Amino acid sequence: MRELLALFEGIVTTPAILVGLVAMLGLLLQKKNATEIVQGTIKTFVGFLILSGGAGILQQSLEPFSKMFNVVLHVQGVVPSNEAVVAMALVKYGSTTALIMLVGMIVNVLLARFTKFKYIFLTGQAMLYVSCMTAVILISAGFGDSWLTIILGGLFEGTLLTITPAICQPFMRKITGNDNVAMGHTGNIGYAIAGVFGKLFGDRDKSTEDIKFPKSLGFLRDSTVSITLVMSVVYLVLVLFSGANYVETKLSAGSNFIIFAIVQAGTFAGGFAIVLQGVRMILAEIVPAFQGIAQKLVPNSKPALDVPIIFPFAPNAVLIGFFTSFLVGVISMFAMIAMHTVVIIPGVVGHFFCGAAAAIYGNSMGGRRGAVIGATVNSLLISWLPLAILPLLGSLKMAASTFADTDYLIPGIILGNIGKTGVIGVTIGIILFVVAVLVTSKMLKPVSEK
Repeated sequence: MRELLALFEGIVTTPAILVGLVAMLGLLLQKKNATEIVQGTIKTFVGFLILSGGAGILQQSLEPFSKMFNVVLHVQGVVPSNEAVVAMALVKYGSTTALIMLVGMIVNVLLARFTKFKYIFLTGQAMLYVSCMTAVILISAGFGDSWLTIILGGLFEGTLLTITPAICQPFMRKITGNDNVAMGHTGNIGYAIAGVFGKLFGDRDKSTEDIKFPKSLGFLRDSTVSITLVMSVVYLVLVLFSGANYVETKLSAGSNFIIFAIVQAGTFAGGFAIVLQGVRMILAEIVPAFQGIAQKLVPNSKPALDVPIIFPFAPNAVLIGFFTSFLVGVISMFAMIAMHTVVIIPGVVGHFFCGAAAAIYGNSMGGRRGAVIGATVNSLLISWLPLAILPLLGSLKMAASTFADTDYLIPGIILGNIGKTGVIGVTIGIILFVVAVLVTSKMLKPVSEK
């Protein structure tokens, strides 16, 4: 049993394998020939490895950014990082987390099959992290490591990961120009809010992607060139403020600090280019393959995929969103210092991925102004809500890291506060959540038709 659990956990926490298997299932259900099945499965698998590799390069290039930022400002506090806090939590809650994830996947498929929310969540690491957060909060609320924790946790997670892609889909259609894929990330609530604010206060006629460059600056239309130049300026400023001695002794292994800055900027741009290539491969394979699942198992269903899936649709918004989100996070940090609260240090990786996506959503509904407003609103959420979730995380509340994205923070805060009422209160709350989704499904038209 333990070995099977470990195998299951390994599969669902490796998105390339999980999505490759889903593609294979879809092709099998369509009764494709062996050549098409092998090609589609392997290309989907490799496409996700390319995307993951690019995302890893992006994160790697942002690590020295974060370290230099902390050195320049001499700030200590809590850094929102899903990877870090989950790594700490899994030591204690690993088995419960894996079982919650299993139940959650089953609930997601059942809800997609029998309700109008036709979204299959396929981002494995996000599923693991939500399961882990749910386990931590339920156990901290007094449930203990029991079957009830697993069942209720799975119901909560599976329902949450079914409806969050649904609330994003109206915006996804604007962004992608079709209704083929959904957003399967843990910032979905924030992205939807960013889209709403972009629509209310933006100007859709002036897109970030329509920014006009003079002919002499025509090279800036190439995203690789523009990203490299912009990030070079940012890194050069940081290394100058950090000092050559710190950079060359702590970060660059002796390489010249100016050269180090330029290489990191190029590495960031290279990671972004790799992500775009991975996205293209995935979309080319997973959408046709998923038709088999949509036709046979879960009619009209859509795959909910990780956040970089939308980056190619608005590369200018990606940079605008990152810098806007990070700036708002820095301002929020100084406000916390002045207010003598726990200090939430802006996590560079979180602000990049979530800020970029929020700006893309804001831009889809409100153009350039919507992109800035959307990234700002989302940044305020991920900067201040960690203060509210920290007291609800039991033994993790004193950790140096916490959950970073809105789909951990907002549902986690709600679930944690309900947890204060006791086991009965949480049980009733989760059941009411599931019932509310079922009732809403009956009352509404299919989300994809709106």
